[in-house]
Amino acid sequence: MVSANNELAYNTKIEGDIVVTRADAVINWLRSSSVWPMPMGLACCAIELMGVAAARFDIARFGAEVFRFSPRQADCMIVAGTVTYKMAPHVRRIYDQMAEPKWVIAMGACASSGGMYRSYATLQGVDQIVPVDVYISGCPPRPEALLDALMKLQSKIKKEPSANTLLQSA
Repeated sequence: MVSANNELAYNTKIEGDIVVTRADAVINWLRSSSVWPMPMGLACCAIELMGVAAARFDIARFGAEVFRFSPRQADCMIVAGTVTYKMAPHVRRIYDQMAEPKWVIAMGACASSGGMYRSYATLQGVDQIVPVDVYISGCPPRPEALLDALMKLQSKIKKEPSANTLLQSA
């Protein structure tokens, strides 16, 4: 629209009511803004995991305040602690019960690589049984590290192709 003095003017009747974006961008923004984590607290890292939900660290700022203890209601498994060979099949079974899309955060040295436990009873990293999206180092890692991992996971979610997975599952 051109005004009387030949300057371009903003036409609110047309441009104000239209939002142009990709379906992937909208879906991924929604997914990344409402991650529902399921705590898989297997050892001492679970204490730090509980701390991140408290008021001081407030994981709710990132849209992940809804901790679910049912795999069918969660989309992000946070494996916090030592995974033993006896527990490994159960972790895998719970992961398999989660609906797609699903993500995994390995919290701490033990979940990431077996930590200081190099024994016949300890799995040397949860990535041997489930795909891990984000690793957090530390023994145990601070709650700030988990918040950082959540932000990295959100960045990863925003870059994933999502419209195709919705169409294929329908």
